[in-house]
Amino acid sequence: METTNRHLVKWQVVTVVLMVLGYSGCYLCRSNFSVFLGAIAEELTASGMTADTARIRMGQVATLGVLAYTIGKFVTGSVADFLGGRRNVLFGMFGSVLFTMLFALGGGLPIFSLAWFGNRAVQSLCWTGMVKVTGRWFSYSAYGTAMGVVSLSYLFGDAAARAFMSLLIQFGLSWREVFYVCAGVLFALTMLCWLWLRESPRDVGHEEPEANPLNVYGTTSAADESPQSLKKLLAPLLTSPAFLTVCVLSLGLTLLRETFNLWTPTYFTEVVGSTQSQAAAQSALFPLLGGASVLVAGWLGDQLGPTGRAIVIFTGCTLAGVVMWILGSFDFSGSAVAAVSLIALVSFLMLGPYSYLAGAISLDLGGKRGAATACGIIDGVGYLGGMLAGDTVARLTVSYGWAGVFRTLALVAFATSVAGLVFYLLERKKLPGAGMDV
Repeated sequence: METTNRHLVKWQVVTVVLMVLGYSGCYLCRSNFSVFLGAIAEELTASGMTADTARIRMGQVATLGVLAYTIGKFVTGSVADFLGGRRNVLFGMFGSVLFTMLFALGGGLPIFSLAWFGNRAVQSLCWTGMVKVTGRWFSYSAYGTAMGVVSLSYLFGDAAARAFMSLLIQFGLSWREVFYVCAGVLFALTMLCWLWLRESPRDVGHEEPEANPLNVYGTTSAADESPQSLKKLLAPLLTSPAFLTVCVLSLGLTLLRETFNLWTPTYFTEVVGSTQSQAAAQSALFPLLGGASVLVAGWLGDQLGPTGRAIVIFTGCTLAGVVMWILGSFDFSGSAVAAVSLIALVSFLMLGPYSYLAGAISLDLGGKRGAATACGIIDGVGYLGGMLAGDTVARLTVSYGWAGVFRTLALVAFATSVAGLVFYLLERKKLPGAGMDV
């Protein structure tokens, strides 16, 4: 028995490590757009566009990418629940390699738009697939820990990707050459996942652990793990007040996260006065502190009991809104330490709560049968808000400057905290004797 447990634990570790590495690799082929947005806009300006027009056009390309990712999320979760998560992961990674190379080959907006749309569309396969795989490999009692570690892939992985690209810039590589390098690294990681990533413990001789018995489908029977129809898969989720509230939370938090991910390097170069290489390295602090936030939020949510995650979400959104208002109320020109520190603080307050939504909460609500679908819908609704991070924020910077942008984001954070309070009240109702509490 002890030998069997060790064998299972070894494969669980291998599975988590592969997913962390694989999704981190995806960020090499996602954060590259943010890091080089300014350089690509300058190339468009050199071809005859005005600087403002080039910025707005690149914002529109970013918005197209978020649109593709949003559409993909609504579809790919159900695909994973019906066909399995491993296929999602492998197809998404390999597709991203191809579209990243196409982007680097492009010479203008039509190819840039097509390649970025395609890249974000195929990458939408990856996270829903990983949530599905995680639900098969880990017991519901370990969802928080497992998804917390996997979530580091889009935080520490993002930070590592930006730092790596900063190093490549220092070596003198052009943005196109960096794109090729990123595609090559992701291809190597795709091959590792193809060789070693397994769909389920059953593939290596073990039984799957139990799902959360409180999921919306109300069963943990192995016979019911696969959905019987799309209607039966969707109906329990779409009629759950807690699920719908989590979708609202995702709408606000994804808009905030996408805006900071996309525009932070540009803000550092234009306002703080950083070089492109410095801005790439400074922007890496946002996902880096976010990774620390995920770990702290996971632990704190457990310590605070059944309503712990809701409390962390409400508190984090409220405090993040305060910090954003400060960013919009003072001039940080040339004040690199202050500006970078405040943006890092926003990350620490916001990304821990964000990580709950398409991670442990999706697994809790969807169980083995619908976890990927729950994740896809939650993320998809979120990226409806994230679409505003491109073109809309670009226009805000042109019309109202960065102060106007940060104040607008602060209002979004405060509105999201209200949804966090509603989620807390819904979670509190589930507690024994809650109905008698006044």
